Amino acid sequence: MTGMRLSLTVNGATHHVAAPPGRRLSEVLRGELGLFGTKVGCDAGDCGACTVLIDGAPVCACLTPAAQAAGRAISTVEGLSGEGLSRLQRAFLHHGAAQCGICTPGMLMVATALLADRPRPSRAEVEEALGGVLCRCTGYTKIVDAVCDAADAEAPGTPPRAGRAVGAAVERLDGVPKVAGQECFGADAPPAGAWLVRAVRSPHPAARFSFGDLAGWADRNGVRVFTAADLPGENRFGVIPPFADQPALAEGAARFRGEAVAIVAGPEAAVEALDLDAFPVTWERLEAIEAPEAARAARLLHDARPGNLLTGGRVVTGDADAALAAAAHVVAGEMRTRFVEHAYIEPEAGWARVEPDGTLTIRACTQAPVMDRDDTARVLGLPPAAVRIQPAAAGGGFGAKLDLSLQPLVGLAALKTGRPCRMVFGRAESMMATTKRHPGRMRARVGCDAEGRIEGMDFDGVFDTGAYASWGPTVATRVPVHASGPYRIPAYRAETEAIHTNNPVAGAFRGFGVPQAAILQETLFDELAEAAGLDRLDFRLKNALLDGERSVCGQELWGVGIAECLQALAPRWQAALAAAAAANAGGGPLRHGVGLSSCWYGCGNTALPNPSTVRVGITAKGRLRLHQGATDIGQGANTVIAQLLADALGLPLADVDLIGPDTALTPDCGKTSASRQTYVTGKAAVAAGGALRALILARANRGEDSTLRLEGGRLIVADAQGETVLGLSDLPEQDHGYVLMAEESYDPPTVPLDEDGQGVPYAVYGYGAQIAELSVDTELGTVSVHRITAAHDLGRVINPLLAEGQVQGGIAQGLGLALMEEYLPGRTENLHDYLIPTTGDMPEIETIFIEKPDPEGPMGAKGLGEHVLIPTAPAILNAIRHATGARLTEVPALPHRVLAALREAGR
Repeated sequence: MTGMRLSLTVNGATHHVAAPPGRRLSEVLRGELGLFGTKVGCDAGDCGACTVLIDGAPVCACLTPAAQAAGRAISTVEGLSGEGLSRLQRAFLHHGAAQCGICTPGMLMVATALLADRPRPSRAEVEEALGGVLCRCTGYTKIVDAVCDAADAEAPGTPPRAGRAVGAAVERLDGVPKVAGQECFGADAPPAGAWLVRAVRSPHPAARFSFGDLAGWADRNGVRVFTAADLPGENRFGVIPPFADQPALAEGAARFRGEAVAIVAGPEAAVEALDLDAFPVTWERLEAIEAPEAARAARLLHDARPGNLLTGGRVVTGDADAALAAAAHVVAGEMRTRFVEHAYIEPEAGWARVEPDGTLTIRACTQAPVMDRDDTARVLGLPPAAVRIQPAAAGGGFGAKLDLSLQPLVGLAALKTGRPCRMVFGRAESMMATTKRHPGRMRARVGCDAEGRIEGMDFDGVFDTGAYASWGPTVATRVPVHASGPYRIPAYRAETEAIHTNNPVAGAFRGFGVPQAAILQETLFDELAEAAGLDRLDFRLKNALLDGERSVCGQELWGVGIAECLQALAPRWQAALAAAAAANAGGGPLRHGVGLSSCWYGCGNTALPNPSTVRVGITAKGRLRLHQGATDIGQGANTVIAQLLADALGLPLADVDLIGPDTALTPDCGKTSASRQTYVTGKAAVAAGGALRALILARANRGEDSTLRLEGGRLIVADAQGETVLGLSDLPEQDHGYVLMAEESYDPPTVPLDEDGQGVPYAVYGYGAQIAELSVDTELGTVSVHRITAAHDLGRVINPLLAEGQVQGGIAQGLGLALMEEYLPGRTENLHDYLIPTTGDMPEIETIFIEKPDPEGPMGAKGLGEHVLIPTAPAILNAIRHATGARLTEVPALPHRVLAALREAGR
């Protein structure tokens, strides 16, 4: 379509652009004007990330033709800052309202329009206004807080003094670019002249395929085509090397719907115009294996394996059958969970180019830069040193951005064409091609004595790992360790299987199978408490693990905070029960209930090496630089790890400059997953800070109680006897351009598990418990959660502002798991049909932090990210049962399932 000249007034400046009249305003703002603050998460008006103002009214730029905006006043996030940040932007920083930051521009623009009309809106007005913008990280609470507080927002306070960073509610160190619209995500600011890459994907879950005249089709369309035959290396990748089984491009057979079989690269206009349905590929559809139970006897998905069983897990202690036979009370049940989509607002995106020295640089959203480098290098036949991964800002991850997605594809295109190449997944493409939470079918029995002490538990879980391994082995081994919950169970047997099907690849998703297991375990514990005639909270306290006791893996535990979490909830528990009883006294279809659930979670890999390495140095000009290779996907690693480093070193947090992550600049801090970064990388940061401090004190010949301060090119070390001034420019330069430097590693001390799962799977665990208060409409089957009270043991709260945001965001995802989220291939591949919580779905959340220091954690700290999601869904299901007597055996608890459970219960 021929372009037309458009005059657009954006943030007060006039721009003349040539564009087809129907071109999306979002594409013009980003592509022609370079205003990448306007984000694109769906191109369908579902997520609201692209919201801008036209004549002061919020609109989705992805749905607005650029021609409709001509001659009108367009405002984007870049226009909110004048001499400095606006009050609204400062309020977002102050409240921690920006986590990953991908939804932040859309939130800010909607809030700007609201505040122009109502400078001091009510909370309800803010929630209603923001209802069309989706956030997957925050749980919305802090965003609403920020908008309500915008009129009174002030400049940042005084940063913490040396030695006072840990425990301070420090604003996110990387927060300003997020609220200013300057954060650079994978789809933002590609290299000039970059070619566009698109993937040809299987429309079938199982199919053989063959190609036609690829060269002729490519020539006719002015593009290049590449298939698996063009891959110079080993065409397989996987996050766990013994199970690496996924090809970057399928060879002859596609094993799931959305699997890439070819890529097309070329000038942007040519590639955008392509109809990939006309791509010369012939499909022979095969019968898909969709049920794990059927997969046992079905044809093999992978010829190299003896069957479709990927792997299994097992933990056994004592004689569970005998204990259950002797128990005074025994309950049994089954639970089924479904595929759950990560639904981060940023689809996968990135670019690649070959540098003048031959290095292949790839910039993309990722949670695991070193793993990306090594897997991409293997697929492309390069040494790892020839590949550089520069993580872009990640607009959410939650586990799915641990696996490779576009990295080897754009890398291949760049190598073969000699041009920079970029790739941006569409929303449907992202949802169809990337990993999901493992569906599970779980059965369990648990029994207690007459006093309510648990005597035995038996658990079986079958998990659908989909077409390829991904994190299936981790789920299979982690679930049996955790399926007991944080309780004393002397006789225990838990076994799991991960089985291949032609379903979407199931990978990591905030909890690695533990949330699924907790749904069954915690709902059964409610039933067992009632059978024993005990209050549900008292039952859990009676059985909670204590310091010095052993887990089901035989591990002696210390720093166990589950009892303290439960005790902290006791006042709210009694008040909530009384309130529900009073509300139900009047009868009617609306029934009120209260549920409780506990959790524990081991931080890091399961009984496997799990190291992080941190480098810190001081330059001759007096700059303190932290090489921090842990990717921050919104959880706050950039800030928390810097806080730990600053206090260990003894210099103010404000002195710390962050470097990385970047495989060329930062040591390996491992993947951002399994709630490991605060603990593992934090521990390495404390060690590096301590080592550099010791080096400085030795050079200055000063004692341990000395203070440090940097003044330009001078480092001043002072104690009670006086001070020593180190002239930094006088010191010889060492590696990496530093005159003083330390680099330290930390690997958690674990012990491999034996054939019965006995050993030390994790060095540090976190603990938590939550209360859910809700109402059920027994005529409609709908559930409304009104309040969640969450008590979590962090060991040491490094940053209460960011920790609170993690709790609220985790609860939002747990609520979605419980009540609304179910991924159905081919049917819910957008953010309209696939429902995630909005502002209108979120309950009031009260957070209680427990600090029971862990002897192994950095300054006593434990992880948090995974833990906060685990108790939410079972607490909600327990509250539904308390309200109605209905026992759900499948999640999400959609209205038809709630109504069926009510009928089953005779209600």
